[in-house]
Amino acid sequence: MQLVQVSPGLLKTHAGDIPELVWATGPSSYQYHFADRNLFDAVVLGSWQTDGSLFAADATTLALEDGELMGIEIGMPGDEYKARQNGLGPVWQQLLTNGQADSDDLAGILERSEYASWLNPVVHADTYYIHALSVKSGFRGKRVGYHLIQNAITSAREQGFAKLQLDVLSDNPAVDFYKAVGLELLAETRAPKPLASGVPPEYRMGMKLS
Repeated sequence: MQLVQVSPGLLKTHAGDIPELVWATGPSSYQYHFADRNLFDAVVLGSWQTDGSLFAADATTLALEDGELMGIEIGMPGDEYKARQNGLGPVWQQLLTNGQADSDDLAGILERSEYASWLNPVVHADTYYIHALSVKSGFRGKRVGYHLIQNAITSAREQGFAKLQLDVLSDNPAVDFYKAVGLELLAETRAPKPLASGVPPEYRMGMKLS
């Protein structure tokens, strides 16, 4: 297994796998946000190719085996998170221009995202934040996720971060995995409107690095 940053060649080679890997980290949450899976895929693909945005390749570590993508970790300094959310602006503009989305789509997503934002506590500058960690179904059970998160922990510690944190839906089996690698439950958050739409409470989990 190799853990690598995304080169220009890998940017195109593995782009088609990224939406499904991200979706798998929280299907009920993304269904609530986007309402349309095709639109979600288009946003993630656009972001993947846009440096400085929320799902960008420049924040992604790939796990590869003989050139095949096994899993991903998307992470960033805590104080970058909001800037990367704002970095989706050009992605949306391109989708609107191409007719892949309209103003009603955008308005609905912005409204639902505002309600859902209450599920995620603030991430501070001294924290490395894992936005997504996901393994392709055919490679689960082969410690791919373990190697990805250990790599993130080691890298974050070497960069001087004091903490590592992530958010995970409370019904996600990954909760037990994160506990097993040393993360603890820091907060459980509920937001009424997402909850009424089938989005469970969310856990903020984390560990101290220093």
